[in-house]
Amino acid sequence: MAKRKRLSAPNPMFLDAAGTAPAASPAPGPRVPIADVAGDSSAAAALDEVTRELTQAREDGRLLARLPLARVQLDYLVRDRVALDDEDMQALVASIAERGQQTPIEVVALDGGDFGLISGWRRCQALAQLAERGLGDGTVLAIERRPEGASDAYRAMVEENEIRAGLSYFERARIVHVAVAQGVYKSQKEALQSLFSAASRPRRSKIGSFVTVVQALGDCLRFPRAIGERLGLRLSKLIETHPAEVAALVRDLRDDPSPTPEQEQARLSRWAAQVEQAGRPPAPRRALPETSTPRPGLSARYHPESNKLELSGKALTEDMHRALMAWLKDWS
Repeated sequence: MAKRKRLSAPNPMFLDAAGTAPAASPAPGPRVPIADVAGDSSAAAALDEVTRELTQAREDGRLLARLPLARVQLDYLVRDRVALDDEDMQALVASIAERGQQTPIEVVALDGGDFGLISGWRRCQALAQLAERGLGDGTVLAIERRPEGASDAYRAMVEENEIRAGLSYFERARIVHVAVAQGVYKSQKEALQSLFSAASRPRRSKIGSFVTVVQALGDCLRFPRAIGERLGLRLSKLIETHPAEVAALVRDLRDDPSPTPEQEQARLSRWAAQVEQAGRPPAPRRALPETSTPRPGLSARYHPESNKLELSGKALTEDMHRALMAWLKDWS
């Protein structure tokens, strides 16, 4: 009689959680072609959607890009800022070194792969300083804009600086002058209304007055930002009313530049005072009273300005007064 073979316990690795052996999986069959087509179409549609969104984001100025500083042309526009404040600049450099660039610059794409700077000149300068110290990678965070024309680019630059850091009246007037000279605007009035549309009418009027100062003295001033509102309006009026006196001031400023803003302001104020004094009509000479002695003890004092005659003295008695009144009554 043959021995029965004893069966061993099942291997736990081949049991499911219920303790039963899992059912065998069917052998994979051939993939249906329509499934491949549907998957490829879905992926292509998703890629197209992402591409459209990125393109729209770039056109709307919502897409940030990191650009090499060397590819950004800082002189693409004539800057409205004529000088940098060292203290403010060092504060900006320290802030970027500590926290990184928090606000992107604005650029416009140019031919050849470069970019023209619209706004963010101070940030580019600060990043360049950090790169020279080995504290940066020589790149800048930027947003690409697509202005329709030069006027839109200039307006974007002015608006950004008006919001972030107040410009002096001279700097505002200078960009108006430059924009008109380059043909961006047909007239000073058009430039003022476009570049400073958010400003009040009196403020635009003051900027327009400073344009006169820019045109006459812009090339010979060392510290034009220091010109305050009151002095600038005063100079503008005198330049317009006394153009012949301006040439001497220009020569003086060019031949002997002032070493400090205070000295330059003092020279401008002295010139204004001299022109104002020379332009005033001479004061009329006051006629002196005429004094005479008609007789001993009687003095007569006549005032031509007021047509007044004064009589005084011991000889002026009551009888003389009555006689004089009678004479005046009959005199013709």
